[in-house]
Amino acid sequence: APVRIEGVGSDSIQGDIRFVEAAQAMGAALASGPGWLEVKRGRFPLTAITLDCNHIPDAAMTLAVMALYAEGTTRLTNIASWRVKETDRIAAMAAELRQLGASVEEGADFIAVTPPAALRPAAIRTYDDHRIAMCFSLAAFRGVPVRILDPKCVAKTFPDYFEALFGLV
Repeated sequence: APVRIEGVGSDSIQGDIRFVEAAQAMGAALASGPGWLEVKRGRFPLTAITLDCNHIPDAAMTLAVMALYAEGTTRLTNIASWRVKETDRIAAMAAELRQLGASVEEGADFIAVTPPAALRPAAIRTYDDHRIAMCFSLAAFRGVPVRILDPKCVAKTFPDYFEALFGLV
């Protein structure tokens, strides 16, 4: 069933709306209108992409986890700003993706993620970073146990995130 998101849509002036284009390129099925988006599962497995993420650095973290669902290697570039956020997000994302079994290449301003044939169960460190906790919660949809250590760090921006996530399934 599709998930409808109110308050952001095709008329958004936020740069993160470009995430929608990236998700569509990977195979997600999206519809949108003024003030709303509707997302549902499309192509599976997803398709790996190469993307300059200069305009969506924070949203690109979700793409790195979506790469676990793709065939091939997803390469996200122009993300040097990840190194100077709440934590070094390139290093943190690489470490935790590897915990799940992914092959990861990282550089000063990029990350390349190749998913494993099967994910490994993992306990994901959050580095006290709300975005890492939220992004990696999506790995559980691939059918393996994923434990988010320190889930309360999401309180910085979305205190009810896990309740909202569990409400979708």
